[in-house]
Amino acid sequence: MRILVGMTGSTGVIYGVRLLEELAKSKVEAHLVMSEWAEKCLAMETRYSAGDVRSMAARSYKAGDMAAPVSSGTFQVDAMAVMPCSMKTLSAVANGYDDTLVARAAGVTIKESRKLVLAVRESPLSAVHLENMLKLARLGVVIMPPAPAFYSRPESVSDIVDHAVGKCLDQLGIGHSLYRRWGGA
Repeated sequence: MRILVGMTGSTGVIYGVRLLEELAKSKVEAHLVMSEWAEKCLAMETRYSAGDVRSMAARSYKAGDMAAPVSSGTFQVDAMAVMPCSMKTLSAVANGYDDTLVARAAGVTIKESRKLVLAVRESPLSAVHLENMLKLARLGVVIMPPAPAFYSRPESVSDIVDHAVGKCLDQLGIGHSLYRRWGGA
């Protein structure tokens, strides 16, 4: 299996890092595109360097490299996840404005009828944000804000992050044991 991971400049970059770690554990071939602002958030929010994160992927591409293989529908991937997904990237994808490699690859994912998961990060949401999400949801894009669940009784921030990453892996069809599934009351 081959998954393309986009990471954009929204707080919560740890979600993308954990996704890459879990894809590697699952022997999934991960390809990575990190925006400039994702790299800045990485430095502000985590102990990881951009090089550390790039090394978690089978291959990584520069955000401005519009000639990268992932910019074409002929490059075969099973799915793409943008985790975290900024509202700027959401808007670009919703409106076909392929100004970055993440937006271009997401647009290609949609046009090739492949699975696309966007872990949108913003609060509160404006009508513009909601309209962009609705437009994409109507096209079959999975809009997955990394909202915490408390039925699993998280004991740490890592538990909350793992739940969101597990929900993304569920959408990608990749097995995991990151959180306790709801078994009923």
